[in-house]
Amino acid sequence: MFVIVGLGNPDKKYEHTRHNVGFDVLSVLSEKLRIPINKARCKSLVGEGAVGGEKVVLAAPQTYMNLSGEAVVQLMNWYKIDSKRLIVVYDDIDLDKGRLRVRASGSAGTHNGMRSIVSLTGTMDFPRVRVGIGRPEHPGYELADYVLGRYPAGDRETMFQAFLRAADAVEEIVRNGVDRAMAKHNG
Repeated sequence: MFVIVGLGNPDKKYEHTRHNVGFDVLSVLSEKLRIPINKARCKSLVGEGAVGGEKVVLAAPQTYMNLSGEAVVQLMNWYKIDSKRLIVVYDDIDLDKGRLRVRASGSAGTHNGMRSIVSLTGTMDFPRVRVGIGRPEHPGYELADYVLGRYPAGDRETMFQAFLRAADAVEEIVRNGVDRAMAKHNG
């Protein structure tokens, strides 16, 4: 079993903002795998299904980004998984817009949602799929305003294609392991 967590903020005002990449990728996965995300559990909205015979849980924490670890710890305990069976999908300002980076483990970097998860789980040893949102083009632009902002029209198709590729990367991890996903999607 894998628990796939997409990071984001639950309020309607945050829908389709840069910081909600994880929710957008979960939405693509939900549609692709025909797994509705419609149950409240462990401070998250969840959907349960299967990928190639492997049980999967799609989870969107409802704790707000900075408290994501609270939901992740509860999900790991409820579903009785270890960290290697957790996959986290989130935005990354240090990657160019639309670029993916799949990793088997790593630090939280500057991402507050990941900091919360690493702090509360006590480990950095879990697969993750980072989706690049780039950095603000104008010096002095507030980073919080940037990540909580929506994509300009010219970036929407690039980001949608990234969501599709990120969903494929998650599916590759479940089916064939993180090493294969890295080889296929980190090019």
